Amino acid sequence: MLAHIPLFRGLDELELDKISQLLIRRHFAEKTGLFWQGELLTTVYFIVSGKVKIYRNDESGREQVVTVLQEGDMFPHVGFFSTGLYPAHAVMIEEGEMLTLSTERFRQLIESTPTLCLKLLAVIEQKYMELQARLAEMVMHDTRGRLVLMLIRLSRLHGEPAEGAQGTRTRLNIPITNQELANMIGTSRETVNRTLNQLKRDGVVETALDLHLILDVEKLEQLL
Repeated sequence: MLAHIPLFRGLDELELDKISQLLIRRHFAEKTGLFWQGELLTTVYFIVSGKVKIYRNDESGREQVVTVLQEGDMFPHVGFFSTGLYPAHAVMIEEGEMLTLSTERFRQLIESTPTLCLKLLAVIEQKYMELQARLAEMVMHDTRGRLVLMLIRLSRLHGEPAEGAQGTRTRLNIPITNQELANMIGTSRETVNRTLNQLKRDGVVETALDLHLILDVEKLEQLL
């Protein structure tokens, strides 16, 4: 199981055995809140199964979705060496299992295993680059462009071949509402509603019976 988590990939059996003795495996139901922004950071999580929404609230209380995490991801990515506070909220959007580790033991593990330290820096750098790219998109594209880019990104992270769909289409395997899409790209739900309806009329997006989105990624990329 540990070998499927990027942070632990490539470690030898002795190192993996050492780490496995520290981890606790826990099950969480859908909609379970794992932690809240500003709380004392006590635990680091590694996703075995299920999906987790990471989000913040701005000064007016509006939700801003940072990302959706899935199997193999760790979180949080910051705070365990500095502030000691959770930087955002985390909630299960799908039932799943986690491997958990106290922040104190996590710090000790990182300090005693140089390979892990380098891997952690690589994980943090990747997340930083993703957020930088999203910031650039916010500046360079209008609402329609930002939504199209977000749908493409979600298809790469959470997409699977759509059964029974015409052509080569991708089904998002996460439940996501129009409000959450709006929170991700910094606009209103009404604007997302209108834009999605236009994309559906263009044959680029459709909604499955289970309300998950089905995307024609090739056409979405052409729209850009």
